[in-house]
Amino acid sequence: MRNVGIVCEYNPFHRGHLYQLEESRRLCGDALITCVLSGDFVQRGEAALFTKFARAEAACRCGADLVVELPLPWCVGSAERFASGAVSILAALGCEALSFGSECGSADTLRRLAEADTDGAVREAVLRRLKEEETLSYAEARQQVLFERLGEDAAVLSKPNDILAVEYLKAASAVKPEMEALCIPRKGAEHDVRSRGAFRSAMDLRESLENGGQISASIPEKAWEVFERELAVGRKRDLKRLELALRSRLLERSASDFDELPDAGDGAGRRLYKALCTGEDLEACIRAASTRRYSRARMRRLVLYAALDVRAECTKGTPPYARLLACGERGRAWLGQNAGRMTIPLLTKPAAARSMGARAEEIFELGASAHELYRLQFVSDDDKAWGTDWRTGPYIG
Repeated sequence: MRNVGIVCEYNPFHRGHLYQLEESRRLCGDALITCVLSGDFVQRGEAALFTKFARAEAACRCGADLVVELPLPWCVGSAERFASGAVSILAALGCEALSFGSECGSADTLRRLAEADTDGAVREAVLRRLKEEETLSYAEARQQVLFERLGEDAAVLSKPNDILAVEYLKAASAVKPEMEALCIPRKGAEHDVRSRGAFRSAMDLRESLENGGQISASIPEKAWEVFERELAVGRKRDLKRLELALRSRLLERSASDFDELPDAGDGAGRRLYKALCTGEDLEACIRAASTRRYSRARMRRLVLYAALDVRAECTKGTPPYARLLACGERGRAWLGQNAGRMTIPLLTKPAAARSMGARAEEIFELGASAHELYRLQFVSDDDKAWGTDWRTGPYIG
């Protein structure tokens, strides 16, 4: 049985995600599907709509065979760090193919861009362009340089799924060059576009739910059963409550702390610190700190780095373990046959992180602390007990 990997956030799991799961399995002959899932905070620099445990269970109920967690330093990192951490986990777990959504739908185009982006001459040209035009962001400078070399192919780097796809392919080339690329054309609305069709974007669904709208028609039935249960007990994102928790952590940080955050170079960390000192709400501070050079997503990630105590040394290298969040019947059978072939420890009992070495314990503790902060926004006092992440095992389907 082939093992196909998917990098995901499932924020929330919707019909487009189900389509990718089913199409991946169809293309690979009833393959095992292994998902590496962001935790309670996601790559765009914000909290997930539902907990990592609920989203992993929803994915498993809808056909994912194994769901493992992408540790915090990578799931709130830049696109390059996010992809590198996730793909390294999938490669270590034995995935032979990598499935990803794409706006352009062309694996060959994305592969050409990935190869060009790893060319040292291209990187040097991008850095020169940034010095020449100080208002450009790195992404804009890269796209300009690649357009000069590859022509219209570079236009796909304006689309979020294609940007991530290029990073996935770069990461796969570095850790497992033989990994097959399954490029699944994206269906329905684009990433951040509102739509009322059968395939609505995750952003549209998040906004609709938080504004009192109905989203159940756009969520697979088995996933909606999980999310409906969470909603019934008050377990969903509440940005106002969560902002108070984040601010309490930010108050402990000094200006020099912001200078030392991951990706805080070029004055970005100090710029954000000054904006936070104005006393505005977090989103207003992020807007004030953002420019064409410093994107809002980057500033949101810096806020999370500071609030969640993610230091630069924590982001180096690749994740030291894979934590199992959910497992189906086929996944259990596959683990029984292949556990010895994995090149990374698979954590099925959270407490075992304490016996995996100092770095693994530190990385797990970062995620556990972030989970405690995330849960402060929930209504029920039962959800505020400490140490939950250390005691919660995987969902077994």
